[in-house]
Amino acid sequence: MLFESNIRELLKYLPSYRLRREKQLMRELLVQKRRILSAEERASQSAAILEQLEQMQCFREAKTVLLYYPVNNEVDVLPLVKKYKKEKMLLFPVSHRHDMTVSPYEGNEKMHRGKFHIPEPTTPAYTGKIDLIIVPAVAFDKTGLRLGRGGGYYDKFLKKQSHATLVGVGYDFQLVDKVPAEKHDQKVHRVIIPSQTILV
Repeated sequence: MLFESNIRELLKYLPSYRLRREKQLMRELLVQKRRILSAEERASQSAAILEQLEQMQCFREAKTVLLYYPVNNEVDVLPLVKKYKKEKMLLFPVSHRHDMTVSPYEGNEKMHRGKFHIPEPTTPAYTGKIDLIIVPAVAFDKTGLRLGRGGGYYDKFLKKQSHATLVGVGYDFQLVDKVPAEKHDQKVHRVIIPSQTILV
């Protein structure tokens, strides 16, 4: 038949299409739930997450920590900057066309709006060992899988960080039964939400 080969070709791509669609629907729902958090809810829940993080041995012993600059009501990890900037080397992501690098934080005067209008350091790229990476996400599950913003920047970067401890942070509603995942999606080692810490 004329269309049999075309149909077989389309069916081959159907599972990946369904997976991407499932990811997109989950992303839209949870980003919307995150947006409606009040400033007070965000502050109190972020504080509960940071309190758990600071008690973890992997954080206390870490000399180099990669943070992120929160956007769209993500968990606020910026209080760690003021508290630990003299004790630890703190890094932030720097986005490029297809990937990301990291650079040290050396004060707000050495930050600028990057590719996605998110503040990034203007300091030279850091290529040394990273002890701990605080990973943002739209969703996590108890196996450590994460659903990111959709660009794949973190997955590409985390794949190269074999020595770092990866800690995901999110609100309680961001812990789901199962994150739809593809082969390239990277897992975290721990997930912290306001109500609990999950060791993967």
